[in-house]
Amino acid sequence: MFRISQYMQELAHPTPLGPTRGPPGPVVIWNLIRRCNLTCKHCYSISADKDFEGELSTQEVYAVMDDLKRFGVPVLILSGGEPLLRADIFDIARRARDMGFYIGLSSNGTLIDAANIERIAEADFNYVGVSLDGIGETHDKFRRMQGAFEKSLAGIRLCRDAGLKIGVRFTMTQGNAHDLPNLLALVEHEGIDRFYFSHLNYAGRGNRNRKEDANHLLTRQAMELLFDTCWDYRRRGLDKEFTTGNNDADGVYFLFWVAKRFPDRVAHLRAKLAQWGGNSSGVNVANIDNLGNVHPDTMWWHHTIGNVRERSFSQIWTDVSDPIMAGLKARPRKVGGRCGACAYFDICNGNTRVRAQQLTGDPWSEDPGCYLSNDEIGLK
Repeated sequence: MFRISQYMQELAHPTPLGPTRGPPGPVVIWNLIRRCNLTCKHCYSISADKDFEGELSTQEVYAVMDDLKRFGVPVLILSGGEPLLRADIFDIARRARDMGFYIGLSSNGTLIDAANIERIAEADFNYVGVSLDGIGETHDKFRRMQGAFEKSLAGIRLCRDAGLKIGVRFTMTQGNAHDLPNLLALVEHEGIDRFYFSHLNYAGRGNRNRKEDANHLLTRQAMELLFDTCWDYRRRGLDKEFTTGNNDADGVYFLFWVAKRFPDRVAHLRAKLAQWGGNSSGVNVANIDNLGNVHPDTMWWHHTIGNVRERSFSQIWTDVSDPIMAGLKARPRKVGGRCGACAYFDICNGNTRVRAQQLTGDPWSEDPGCYLSNDEIGLK
């Protein structure tokens, strides 16, 4: 994940380059349930509105939480499916809070209503993220549910009014790129705290729909708009967080954006971006699915490295006998093609390996989602 706001702050108020400090353990995105009331076009878990057998029980979840805490995991993102469909979601959230985890709720927003907002507020999530794929009918089309946009927006407003930190997630394709400016306007108008821009990744239902991936020109235009908007918010004193995910070339493109506007800051920002180090799947980001299977991140559901019913998460995560995990944890990663020869490899770390695997069968080939030209990355 690329934290645009963090580097805008660095641009405005540079700080010394300190020692590199990684988190004590990975952020864990936990798909507690696969059931969902929607069937979104880009769903990586290919969820449906039905019960799935074999999901972890409440006590099994608690046991895993104990291990995660001992292992130093700082953050739990409770996801699905739709996590609000899980009967014990508030018990799990309360226990996680009591244990000292930073906890996020990842929801589609349609089930946040007057009947449960008080319980959501009492759970005291550090952050609630709701996905919007556009405005009105655009969102409804992607979510395959008439009226989904209005329901999700109502849920966002309830969370905001309850004092919860609320964010919007947007996955861009050619079918909804035109709504990005209006979504950014919505974030400002509705007093939303955070905007997360996700590039389409080739996993789950997103893999089936990869022909709709926004072309590279659209992606560059979107990045320019995000950077300009974030800087404008900072200039006007608006406290908003902007982040992007699933394409670590964003850090490099941000450096190009800086070079055009603040050339005297390029060297400093380049050092800061290299310290960030780009993609951290299999290192600082982990995923546990509804059946207890562990994956390098949420886009790797087709590749399981262990199950928490058979081994503890801490044992699974530190085991590099799996060639994918060994490759992801290697420093530097051994990546070929354009990525391996890129002059900015230290910034993006070879980008998203799952895209390379899905399109070529080789997880260590170049990432086809990189939208930077050969000239830009130092190739002839």
